[in-house]
Amino acid sequence: MTGFTLHDLEKRVAERAQASADVSYTRALLDRGVAQCAKKFGEEAIETVLAALEDDRGRLTAEAADLIYHLLVLLRARGIAFADVEAVLAERTRQSGLAEKAARGTKT
Repeated sequence: MTGFTLHDLEKRVAERAQASADVSYTRALLDRGVAQCAKKFGEEAIETVLAALEDDRGRLTAEAADLIYHLLVLLRARGIAFADVEAVLAERTRQSGLAEKAARGTKT
């Protein structure tokens, strides 16, 4: 296990967002706008789902890493810090998952 965290990745995304699009994929994504960032996140989500259906641990972990990176880029594009997501998760842990979904009117 490494000491690398989602907060480290979020910091890296923030740093790369300040670079030129000529040298930063992150900046290039952000320059294309929220819709493109969302589209790329959706593509990565599909690839992650497909990888989960295979018996290839390496592919799934690689796709999951891509998905998390693109989520952080999308959040940055919308001006949302990962801490805001953590706050929602923390609030949700105060009740069972089923009760929380029922309160939101979400089907399981």
